[in-house]
Amino acid sequence: METMSPEEWTYLVVLLISIPIGFLFKKAGPGLKRWGAAAVGLGLTLFTCGPHTLHSLITILGTWALIQAQPCSCHALALAWTFSYLLFFRALSLLGLPTPTPFTNAVQLLLTLKLVSLASEVQDLHLAQRKEMATGFSKGPSLGLLPDVPSLMETLSYSYCYVGIMTGPFFRYRTYLDWLEQPFPGAVPSLRPLLRRAWPAPLFGLLFLLSSHLFPLEAVREDAFYARPLPARLFYMIPVFFAFRMRFYVAWIAAECGCIAAGFGAYPVAAKARAGGGPTLQCPPPSSPEKAASLEYDYETIRNIDCYGTDFCVRVRDGMRYWNMTVQWWLAQYVYKSAPARSYVLRSAWTMLLSAYWHGLHPGYYLSFLTIPLCLAAEGRLESALRGRLSPGGQKAWDWVHWFLKMRAYDYMCMGFVLLSLGDTVRYWASVYFCVHILALAALLLGLALGGGGPGRRKTAPSAASLAPEKLREE
Repeated sequence: METMSPEEWTYLVVLLISIPIGFLFKKAGPGLKRWGAAAVGLGLTLFTCGPHTLHSLITILGTWALIQAQPCSCHALALAWTFSYLLFFRALSLLGLPTPTPFTNAVQLLLTLKLVSLASEVQDLHLAQRKEMATGFSKGPSLGLLPDVPSLMETLSYSYCYVGIMTGPFFRYRTYLDWLEQPFPGAVPSLRPLLRRAWPAPLFGLLFLLSSHLFPLEAVREDAFYARPLPARLFYMIPVFFAFRMRFYVAWIAAECGCIAAGFGAYPVAAKARAGGGPTLQCPPPSSPEKAASLEYDYETIRNIDCYGTDFCVRVRDGMRYWNMTVQWWLAQYVYKSAPARSYVLRSAWTMLLSAYWHGLHPGYYLSFLTIPLCLAAEGRLESALRGRLSPGGQKAWDWVHWFLKMRAYDYMCMGFVLLSLGDTVRYWASVYFCVHILALAALLLGLALGGGGPGRRKTAPSAASLAPEKLREE
């Protein structure tokens, strides 16, 4: 049985060719990096999207016009514009217009994140300049602040940069500028970090092929599946989610390797960079190749997946942080912080709603993403009510049970994400008696009855964060 579609093979080829291309660009000058990377990205877009590339161009031009017209409020305007265009983009078939290719959708998704982030960075620059003019005092360059507003051509070069153009990771314009202006790129390590990052990918690929062959998703859509006994139906969601994870582990590790080959997203360890956001501490650039070579670097800025963290963290809450990490940073920075609510659970619900919309219009996305806030509320209330009352041994047992239930919750939610349609998702969930919804509601009610606090207010022991031994964590 074929387990990889032609589209998946195309994605894999694009990811793999990005690695040697990265080595070619790594030591190039800023001009060649900017325009060469944009030419490669635009070429890939034209090759895979054809005339549908026009959608990305319209989105870029619209965002740039908003930035020029309203720099002090362009973040909200860009968010409204790009998300509105996503609705039009996905309604093309209903309007009788040509349906975009899957690759066009991938480009549009990543472009939406980049343009909203760019507008936010420009707005921050504009507000900083206004504050400086009002006070008459210049503080010098601030961490993460742009030097000036990008021109149209600079915006196009950022938008079409081949790095992560279809699969991520997401990166800010500031991160892109830092790559262009790396003072001594030859001193930035690439080969060793790449090999260290890439080694598990072939194993994950084999596991994906094996699990998707033995447990095909299409079986869940057949009537015969629902004649199987309940334990078999319950079990089936485990290998489906396993195959889902392995597929994305391979894709995101390969995407990270493409960045590492180019030295993209490399910062000194002392900068304490965060996935998606970049450095959190100011580090002066090295003044000589020798000083640059003496620094220790990491690629946390473009890290998109923590495989061990995803599999071994205890809580649903932590599982989100280790998965699609650069996009999670974007959601936290540009959606969660501005949510129209103060409660952690309600803010999370708002964030999950917009995340589902960003992914698409399929009902399965909304059913899955909007189950997360219920799980967050349930685990938060019950954990704060009970875990602290247990002995150290009891807390360890609690964490193992919590981890097991967390994995089953993600198995369950994954079914909506992959089945997509309302009928198929509800049919499967009904066949397992909506077990995760019922269990989460029961845990929430029990936690409330025992006086447990909400997840946003509790403090828990560090040992509850992960079951993976520290020496097994990815470097």
